[in-house]
Amino acid sequence: MSERGTSNRSSAIAAAVILGVTGLIFYYMPAMMMSLSEVSPWLSYALGIFFVLAFFAVFWLRGKRQQKREEHRD
Repeated sequence: MSERGTSNRSSAIAAAVILGVTGLIFYYMPAMMMSLSEVSPWLSYALGIFFVLAFFAVFWLRGKRQQKREEHRD
């Protein structure tokens, strides 16, 4: 397999794992938010905001890492 094909395959696997883990977290998030809202509604808001931002941050960081790798190859 070519180097480019391996890179695409590993990227697809990484994206699938990230989406799977995120899907599980978002599936259980309503229960987590309801539990936290008994303590403070602001904590449940913060949890929701944190997970949404973390979802995008993971892909942003992965893109930065891949960009840095490509710059090193050239």
